[in-house]
Amino acid sequence: MAEYAESRVLVSTEWTDLHRTDPGLAIVEVDDDIEAYKEGHIPGAISWNCRIDLADQTRRDILGPSDLETLLSESGVNNNTTIVIYGDKRNWCAAWAFWQLKIYGHRDVRMLNGGRDKWVAEGRELTKVIPTVKPSKYRSRTLNQDLRAFLPLVKTAIKSQDYGIVDVRSEAEFLGKEAPAGVDVTTAQRRGHIPGAKCIPWTLLREDDGTFRARDELTVLFESKNITPDKEVITYSRIGERASHAWFALKHLLGYPVVKNYDGSWAEWGNLIGVAIEQGEERPPRFARIETSSRR
Repeated sequence: MAEYAESRVLVSTEWTDLHRTDPGLAIVEVDDDIEAYKEGHIPGAISWNCRIDLADQTRRDILGPSDLETLLSESGVNNNTTIVIYGDKRNWCAAWAFWQLKIYGHRDVRMLNGGRDKWVAEGRELTKVIPTVKPSKYRSRTLNQDLRAFLPLVKTAIKSQDYGIVDVRSEAEFLGKEAPAGVDVTTAQRRGHIPGAKCIPWTLLREDDGTFRARDELTVLFESKNITPDKEVITYSRIGERASHAWFALKHLLGYPVVKNYDGSWAEWGNLIGVAIEQGEERPPRFARIETSSRR
């Protein structure tokens, strides 16, 4: 079984348990369920709220440089800290945090393979004690906007064979049969998918315990839909969070050279005037699994 392209960015529960008290390492839990952290978390882990801490509160956007600096400084993180990210729902918000940290150039960010669910399932230590951290002075670097896809690029991509567009939502969302569970249909005025997009639900990227599938299996999964390394790949979901999970797999586990997350995603495309959508036809590839409670 082939190793991942960047095996260092993915750490096991065993590794995390062994190193969680190491100097210079910060563990961050990023959840969709904001009550999960309070119910018990990895000892020493701090908490970021996916909806508040990782989103601009006055416009629909990721954190700006000053907000990111404030968040990381208050979290006791400096520019040389190794950050281990994990969370609920098989790490989808954790992947969102990882993607943003890479946009701002943080050097050493790692994801706990399997996330909170695997840690809990293995009966590893949990605590309700909220750690006290010593504030730091974090300085953000220049934004790497190459990791993001904006609307003009997506409009170009649907007309070119040089791009591959990956829709990671559920098959029902892709086909236009339903809106995500728990989300009002008015989030987007139309149902369907971006023309030419390939349906590869993010749930297919992982095993039942939440860990990522082996590199060989991930390669087959994407290449079966003609999502190959010679293309510039764009991932999207509803608002870009589930898509960041696939972005992580393509960019860091498979080593695709150009992968961008379209965080405007269906919430933007599905509400635009004058752009085409598609419905029906596409079917997910191998490893089919039912997706539940997917909203982002």
